[in-house]
Amino acid sequence: MYREVPYDDLAPGRRRARRLAAAALRAAGAALDAMASRLAAIDAPAARAAAEPQLEFHACHAEAGAPEGALYVDGRLVGHLVGVPRL
Repeated sequence: MYREVPYDDLAPGRRRARRLAAAALRAAGAALDAMASRLAAIDAPAARAAAEPQLEFHACHAEAGAPEGALYVDGRLVGHLVGVPRL
């Protein structure tokens, strides 16, 4: 069973071991933080590409009931391109 011992009551060798363990854990945390930042930067272009608007153009009435020449951005009607058969 684990019993917590106050730092001042530890033998000098055990104090040094705790300090080394704490330093190693802090260094490992810093390394993981840096790695996470690099990985996030790599994924950023993919996230930006996903954020680009999705365009839809419906050239005729047969396409999902959309009016001829309907132009949609992200699923919202933004206008009509009359007389344009395709983009």
